[in-house]
Amino acid sequence: MAEENDSTELVPDESGRGVIPTRRGLRTASTRSQAPARPQTRRGGRRSAPAAKRKSPARRFAVVGVIVALVGTVSIPAFAAATSGPETRTIQQAAFDDAQSLVVASHDQPASLSRSSYSATTSGEISKREAQAAAAARARKAAAAAAAAASYSSAKINLNLTGPGTGAIRWPLAKVDHIGDGFGARGGEHQGVDLLDAGGTPIFAATSGTVNVSSESYFGYGVAVTIDTVIGGQKVTTLYGHMRYGSRQVASGQKVQVGQVIGLVGSTGRSTANHLHFEVMINGTHVDPLAWLRANAG
Repeated sequence: MAEENDSTELVPDESGRGVIPTRRGLRTASTRSQAPARPQTRRGGRRSAPAAKRKSPARRFAVVGVIVALVGTVSIPAFAAATSGPETRTIQQAAFDDAQSLVVASHDQPASLSRSSYSATTSGEISKREAQAAAAARARKAAAAAAAAASYSSAKINLNLTGPGTGAIRWPLAKVDHIGDGFGARGGEHQGVDLLDAGGTPIFAATSGTVNVSSESYFGYGVAVTIDTVIGGQKVTTLYGHMRYGSRQVASGQKVQVGQVIGLVGSTGRSTANHLHFEVMINGTHVDPLAWLRANAG
């Protein structure tokens, strides 16, 4: 092959100085020198630097794509969690949801109005109505007072009876055989003495004086009477409680005499059995009534 490709012809120099190439040989040599040499391909070796530089942008794009995919995968759950909460509402939406509504049945018809279905009231008419109401209240109160005054003498009692004794202070019952709770009993709350006797037994005024209270319902005493007097320069008040309904024989403001019948034994108010609850106050202070009676009743 080398012999075929090398077509340069050499002609011996007649002068004896050497070999002279022919014209054909010169053209062939010139052609060979101008033709570029083919690059040699290496099998199984590393790629050339230009090839690596051409492929580096593609690699960068692939890396960026992977990063974007990872970021999107992480951010999707966070976005879903952020949007899964309650939806923010405006003030108008909240007001619309909380608005009240009225449902009216279709068969209901509005009431018709006429000039006679309503009227105007002046201040003078209002004052007149208020005065009429006040007068009616006073009339009811007077009627109740009259009924209470009439009730004290409804029971049939022999008013000629007089309490035993001759002194200015006497026992409120003709005979005292049984005594219940005494002064200071029930933890000190009991401020009188319970004189036990049959219902309807006459009760006498322990002193002369003026009736202060005469009531069918006097707090826990039920039917009760109180009498005020002055003995030895001291104000003495006696109280008679739990009397029978309608048995009062005296009224408030009435003057009474010692030993006078004022009512009957009963069990009204906070009471569970027939008895007379008797109290004595001297200058507004409660004293033991049983000891007071034993020391002064004659």
